[in-house]
Amino acid sequence: MTGQVRTVDGRVAGRRGQATRQKLLDCLSEMLSSSPYRDVKVIDVARKAGTSPATFYQYFPDVEGAVLEIAEEMAKEGATLTDLVAGRSWVGKSGWQAAEELVDGFLSFWRKNDAILRVVDLGAAEGDKRFYKIRMKILNAVTNSLTDSIQELQSKNKVDKDVSPAAMAGSIVAMLAAVASHQKGFQSWGVKQAELKPNLALLVHFGITGKKPTR
Repeated sequence: MTGQVRTVDGRVAGRRGQATRQKLLDCLSEMLSSSPYRDVKVIDVARKAGTSPATFYQYFPDVEGAVLEIAEEMAKEGATLTDLVAGRSWVGKSGWQAAEELVDGFLSFWRKNDAILRVVDLGAAEGDKRFYKIRMKILNAVTNSLTDSIQELQSKNKVDKDVSPAAMAGSIVAMLAAVASHQKGFQSWGVKQAELKPNLALLVHFGITGKKPTR
């Protein structure tokens, strides 16, 4: 939090104001983990933070505005997902390790941010461009790096020239996002978390390299 955090009316928030603002965001994040997004009201967030609705409105126009603040911070963290792919080798045993670490990192990020990601997905599905941009910012972090990886493999004649790097990378990331958001659902199918990861990694590896992994 910097000294340039501002209130809704444009004033620079002081140290106490910044602390209050952050507490409101923290309480909202906690409430999103246990309550449907539509049920969260300003008065409830303010009460949980030990302050008033008037104070909430000093920093945010409404609950949605505060949710977008949380989502933007999460998206910045999501940009680091590119580190799971950038510069990695997809040849031999290194390729299998890269696939495993990408799957593990992706699933972990989704579990950590499950509550806010559900709201982002909901907003994006309803056509809200603000939430759509946040969702794409997270997915693009991995998609662009995977596209580069597949293009590099093609340049070395290790991937068929007929493969579209962008289409393949986008499909893989869309699959990862769908599986990551459905992790709890796999349990109803009798699939354990320990079984999900290696099988998902197998699909990722094959999609990128077109080959059976060397383990």
